[in-house]
Amino acid sequence: MAIAIIILLLVIGTVIFHFISPWWFTPLASNWSAIDNTVELTFWITGIVFVAVNVFLVYVIFRYRHKPGLKADYEPENKKLEGWLTLATTIGIAAMLAPGLYIWGQFVAPPDDSIEVEAVGQQWHWSYRFPGADGQLGKVDTRLISEDNPFGLDPSDPAGQDDILIFSNELVLPLDQPVKVLLRSKDVLHNFTVPQFRVKMDLVPGMLSSLWFTPTSVGAFDLMCEELCGIGHYAMRGRVVVKAQEDFDDWLARQVTFAQTQDRVAGDSALGRAHYQVCASCHGAEGEGNQALNAPRVAGQDIWYLRRQLHNYQQGVRGTAEGDQFGGQMIAMAGLVADEQSMQHLLAYIDTMPEPARATAEGNLNNGRQLYRNCVYCHGEQAQGIYHMNAPRLAGLEPWYLARQIGYFRDRIRGGHPDDFYGAQMSLLVQSLRSEEDIADIVAYINSLSAAD
Repeated sequence: MAIAIIILLLVIGTVIFHFISPWWFTPLASNWSAIDNTVELTFWITGIVFVAVNVFLVYVIFRYRHKPGLKADYEPENKKLEGWLTLATTIGIAAMLAPGLYIWGQFVAPPDDSIEVEAVGQQWHWSYRFPGADGQLGKVDTRLISEDNPFGLDPSDPAGQDDILIFSNELVLPLDQPVKVLLRSKDVLHNFTVPQFRVKMDLVPGMLSSLWFTPTSVGAFDLMCEELCGIGHYAMRGRVVVKAQEDFDDWLARQVTFAQTQDRVAGDSALGRAHYQVCASCHGAEGEGNQALNAPRVAGQDIWYLRRQLHNYQQGVRGTAEGDQFGGQMIAMAGLVADEQSMQHLLAYIDTMPEPARATAEGNLNNGRQLYRNCVYCHGEQAQGIYHMNAPRLAGLEPWYLARQIGYFRDRIRGGHPDDFYGAQMSLLVQSLRSEEDIADIVAYINSLSAAD
């Protein structure tokens, strides 16, 4: 009797919890209400079966409980019962599958008036590409991916010259306009999921998959990767912002095309020397850095990373957080190379600087080696930095500066700005460093590495 009562209570509790549970769908913000209806239908069918089977089990336990003098009767076959059970199961499965197949037929057939956008996934970042005035996306090839061509567009394809490139993790879309999203991966399996849109699809390396939806609500919605794609999988976040058509058109008009990214004139190191004179007062004549002025070394650092940080200072992504007093000093300095060509000249000159001798750092190298295992996938085994992972070089950075930046990420002084996507990732990842000793140990280990090895 006790087991029958327990089963009955579990059934009643499960049904009550289903209806009062706070864990339910996010508010719908697309045209796919049919997917909600299909899921709810599945809940009803499986729920009815769950209740019926368990109530029947309670009845059987009670009705045929042990009584002295009674003997069980063994009946191995009952064709009539088996027939009814087969029929009921077939009807239930068909009732669940048929609507899903019908909805799937709609899901893979986007409307003719859909706009196209390509979403590109890589560990652990999203970027996007819109067709230009010609309405066509240019050809791509992963073998063409480089620092100057991160999408791998074919420069010889005329259709790709006016493609609009979005280097941010934020995708902006127009309200009430069907959107077909083409999905491409640069490296491993990823998944494009926006819970409020009720859409998701895998990104498979070497293949082009797609999905479509119509945004029906203005706002910002989280974009997640729901395919385990590596150690930083949980930090692979993006955002879809839905705006009115006029606002979307204004935003799109401000973005750069592939042709514009390729028109950048190479920097002149001789001209860059003049630009660097202002920087030299803090960072040193040879870019060696100056701890007394809280200025890190810039010689030997990846040029693409320095460019990104200068842009971040100019746009207020860095240097504006409370507690970042030294970053705040850089905002005015970065403004001196506000035009792209001046920045190119400056970076070209920095690129000619010899790598200075590294400072020493004390710490437990064995513990640092263990802690660095979480970093190696992005920054490399020798902390040399990996461009395609958007991870800068760490080897050779001054221990005091590296420790301070880790502390900044841990305390959200860096990585807290909504546009600092990579900083936000780092803020999540450095939480594994639980003490100042851990930070000292990992800094000492990084300091023992050589990017040239």
